[in-house]
Amino acid sequence: MIAYIIRRLLYGVLILIGVNLFTFVLFFAVNTPDDMARLSIGGQRISQDAIEKWKVERGYDKPLFYNATAPGARKVTDTIFYQRSVPLLTLDFGLSDNGRDIGREINTRMWPSLSLALPTFILGLYVSIAFALMLVFFRATRLDFWGVVLCVVLLSISGLFYIIAGQWVFAKGLRLVPYSGYAGGLDMIKFLALPVLVAVISRLGPEARFYRTLFLEEISKDYVRTARAKGLTENVVLFRHVLRNAMLPILTGTVSAIPLLFMGSLIAESFFGIPGLGSYTIDAINAQDFSIVRAMVFLGSVLYIIGLILADISYTLADPRVRFE
Repeated sequence: MIAYIIRRLLYGVLILIGVNLFTFVLFFAVNTPDDMARLSIGGQRISQDAIEKWKVERGYDKPLFYNATAPGARKVTDTIFYQRSVPLLTLDFGLSDNGRDIGREINTRMWPSLSLALPTFILGLYVSIAFALMLVFFRATRLDFWGVVLCVVLLSISGLFYIIAGQWVFAKGLRLVPYSGYAGGLDMIKFLALPVLVAVISRLGPEARFYRTLFLEEISKDYVRTARAKGLTENVVLFRHVLRNAMLPILTGTVSAIPLLFMGSLIAESFFGIPGLGSYTIDAINAQDFSIVRAMVFLGSVLYIIGLILADISYTLADPRVRFE
């Protein structure tokens, strides 16, 4: 198992190098440093002297990959890629194009993202599995039929609709929660109640339908018929046998998503005014701040690789028959 984890980590390092290089090439294929300077300064009619000054202050006056005018090893090190992207491999995020410490921003904005993502993740998983088990318990009945119809309707509606409808009903109509914003302490509950509710409802349709399919596949297997022949009740069969044996595909999606909770929700944080990493990324994309964008892409890749490794480890805990050579 240890050898497998080490091998996966080495693969992960290669993937991170590729992601870092691809992000760098893709960004500069779309935007030149001159375009970034014009957007940052604010306008198209900017003097070339102002553009050059902006590039020198932020290190964008150097070549991208190879500096032919520099001596020795500086031909490689005195480049934009080496100075702005290579430090990411040591989790040194550096400064944004506006001069702010990206690492400090991540540490600050991580907690609002977690305060939204953790309740959404836990409640959403619990509600989806419970709803799916209820449909399986009452399978081939009207409740099961209309439950499936509800799932199809929910997954057919855009997530933006839930956000706008939730704000209109609960914030404007009933005045139970504010439209948007964020506060620390216990006050965060009133700001996070609506985003969490909207997120749980929006993910109920696709997840409950997926879990229902898993449980129906398990419930038709021989070990379930054997359990029933031994006199076990349907509740015991569902919760002790069917749910446990369906854990592997559930863990694939849930455990691997846990590290990504740090990244926040791009749409929800922007609409509800939550100062998390999701809104931070959206603002950086709108401002075309390359430093923040490549830092967030790299951080997301690191967390995703960690999540996949955690999912593989969790397989052995859920099913002792799973072994990695």
